[in-house]
Amino acid sequence: MKYMLIMRAPDEAVCAANDVPVEQVLEAMGRYNEEMVKAGVLLAGEGLSDASEGVVVDFSSEPPLVTDGPYGETKELFGGFWILEVASKEEAIEWAKRAPFGVGSKLELRRVADASDFPQDNEWVQKEDGWREEIANRHG
Repeated sequence: MKYMLIMRAPDEAVCAANDVPVEQVLEAMGRYNEEMVKAGVLLAGEGLSDASEGVVVDFSSEPPLVTDGPYGETKELFGGFWILEVASKEEAIEWAKRAPFGVGSKLELRRVADASDFPQDNEWVQKEDGWREEIANRHG
């Protein structure tokens, strides 16, 4: 099963993290990532740039409204993610609990849907296998 661990933090935790030396953050994250690689569970993982570099596309109007970041008042920011291949939800939870985060930070854990979650006779579901193969071939 694939699970996504989504890094979330309120503004206060983001500010507190900025007070930690970058070398310390890189070492902690590096050790965590290395542990997952060695265990064979890490499929992907990326951090995200600062929210001030992002945009929000809001579909509550036509045409959609595009707003530059930062986004005004935020309750939590999405800071990055990992994709894990594990045997169970419980195993994914155990990996999430090991993440090197400070007080106030959160990891949201969500199962990644796969083709078996959708009607197999749907043409778009059937096309997806071909797309995945095409993408994998592009990126070697």
